[in-house]
Amino acid sequence: MRKHGSLFLNAYTNSPICCPSRAAMWSGLFTHITESWNNFKGLDPNHTTWMDLMEKHGYYAQKYGKLDYTSGHHSLSNRVEAWTRSVDFLLQQEGRPVAELIGNKTYVRVMQKDWKATDDAAAWLRNKATNLTQPFVLYLGLNLPHPYPSPSSGENYGASTFRTSPYWLQRVRYEAIKIPKWLPFSEMHPVDYYSSYTKNCTEKFAEKEIRDIRAHYYAMCAETDAMLGEIISALNDTGLLRRTLVVFTADHGELAMEHRQFYKMSMYEASSHVPLLIMGPNIKLQFIPNVVSLVDIYPTMLDVAGIPIPKNLSGYSLMPLVLKQAEDKVPTRKQHPTWILSEFHGCNVNSSTYMLRTDRWKYIGYSDGRSVSPQLFDLSADPDELTNVATKFPEITQYLNKKLYSIVDYPKVSASVEQYNKQEFINWKQSLGQNYSDTLANLRWHQNWKKDPKKYEDAIDRWIKEKTIV
Repeated sequence: MRKHGSLFLNAYTNSPICCPSRAAMWSGLFTHITESWNNFKGLDPNHTTWMDLMEKHGYYAQKYGKLDYTSGHHSLSNRVEAWTRSVDFLLQQEGRPVAELIGNKTYVRVMQKDWKATDDAAAWLRNKATNLTQPFVLYLGLNLPHPYPSPSSGENYGASTFRTSPYWLQRVRYEAIKIPKWLPFSEMHPVDYYSSYTKNCTEKFAEKEIRDIRAHYYAMCAETDAMLGEIISALNDTGLLRRTLVVFTADHGELAMEHRQFYKMSMYEASSHVPLLIMGPNIKLQFIPNVVSLVDIYPTMLDVAGIPIPKNLSGYSLMPLVLKQAEDKVPTRKQHPTWILSEFHGCNVNSSTYMLRTDRWKYIGYSDGRSVSPQLFDLSADPDELTNVATKFPEITQYLNKKLYSIVDYPKVSASVEQYNKQEFINWKQSLGQNYSDTLANLRWHQNWKKDPKKYEDAIDRWIKEKTIV
């Protein structure tokens, strides 16, 4: 796709976690507008997506694999950790990240669920799409390269296992793997320290462990790429490729031990930056430096289909950036701004987080804009984001904070999220009755919790009694 289409160099998720990110992509709306606060709270199942509109306008619509953008999914632990993130305690919530090699050099289909969805999508293209008399839109959602579940971490376990086989690992050049630099604990931003601790990454890691985790992650990416290859092969074999637009992207990135973390939930590049490639008829072969984000997928898909783009969307069509010959037939196109917004309100981060990315600057504001210090990174001089220059460049910090505030009243949103978290937790607590203490003790934080359960329950009780200012 890179050789035959447009590659966006600066594409971002609008919320670096599965469900809220996908909610933004399917709705074309920022997270604070849809109130997709965590992996349990996404879009209403009846929300009109871009695929719904395409189907309404005559497209045959088909979905396979992971969707994960509506409310009501994910583990109990994931929910409770998000609700209680501002409680005054620090508990490990994840299993220690590990690399796991299975099978031999002939073991290709490691993530069998994704291969099944890929096979189904490819078969649909070969058997159904070729016989359609109407245009089609096909969606395939994969789990990879997401880490695998880690049952060894106990009940309600998370996913901290980077699993692959020698077949994929042999495609990775170990000597090319960069070992990320880590700041000393004393220099870490307080929110980063909370994330590292809850993700079980504050213990000692040998360099080999880090290199193996990163190598396995790249091998998981190679397996993902092979699945994409199956789809492109099916399009090519059926003659559909020359008249089909192909879009490849992801809901978030993977830190893979950068900034002493794995998973996502962070505004650092490895977590918030996503791949975005578009290939097809009349698409330029180019690298595009403009900042774009997943809310742009909605208007882009409507643009492709010639459907008028609603005025209330947060995103902008990317077609003017990728077309060889500009088409002026879509009157509802607007020019993309020179910034993108990402926000996070879920677990493993003890503050609502807001990121504004412009040409060279990344500004990260927190909570109410006062109680947690902001971060500013100059990505042109500091691509690894190790030096917070917010106090060094106060004028830029002030300007970007004002800009962020003009896009979203983030102190107000943060207070709303906190109020939601507290009310959801209280409702859940009341629903458990006498089983509350026992259920609480057996969530993913159980190893820490059981050392002093009364201390942690008391901290939750104090938090419930605190007044939330909205």
